[in-house]
Amino acid sequence: MPLTVLLVDDEPLVRAGLRAVLSAQPDIEVVGEAADGAAVIPLVRQLRPDVVAMDVRMPLLDGIEATRAVLRSIAEPPKILVITTFENDEYVYGALRAGADGFLLKRSRPAEIVHAVRLVAEGESLLFPAAVRRLAAEYGNASAREAMDRAALTEREADVLRLMTRGLSNAEIAQRLVVGTETVKSHVSGVLAKLGARDRTQAVIAAYESGFVSPG
Repeated sequence: MPLTVLLVDDEPLVRAGLRAVLSAQPDIEVVGEAADGAAVIPLVRQLRPDVVAMDVRMPLLDGIEATRAVLRSIAEPPKILVITTFENDEYVYGALRAGADGFLLKRSRPAEIVHAVRLVAEGESLLFPAAVRRLAAEYGNASAREAMDRAALTEREADVLRLMTRGLSNAEIAQRLVVGTETVKSHVSGVLAKLGARDRTQAVIAAYESGFVSPG
């Protein structure tokens, strides 16, 4: 089965470019397009895409609110890949905090676009570059630190979280820690449960906001 993608952007040229790049891949199918976040919910329900590639800034409903709407309204939501012009855009960070799984710059090369879609679909590693890490650290607060303290991660869970913040996949973490992949999956599940995080992205955001790791 091909990986299915819904494109959401108010610029027709951007949608056309993304469609051309993604449709050229034998394992990826673009199943629909929308010009605004307000159209996302009905299209997701109708098309059931694996990934929504969504612009963060749109006139009626932006990517932040559209992400919240998808996660709130869809029982088994697709992965959400935010697409943007500027990597230090606070809208991008807002979308990640709202539950988006990663982000992509509109100027990315075709191979990077394809890689980003596949990476987000797999859900085992992150698109979380330095600019977003710095934004996350700037949002640090006492409640985030308290939540991290309450989580009481084990030493191995803490090791796993640190490697997650670097964008490593389960297989890469297993190689670093010299353990099995299933063991890493178990530790990742434990980290998510203790932090009350929906996915890896939310756990990494918690790690930066709490000061558990620094963006350096």
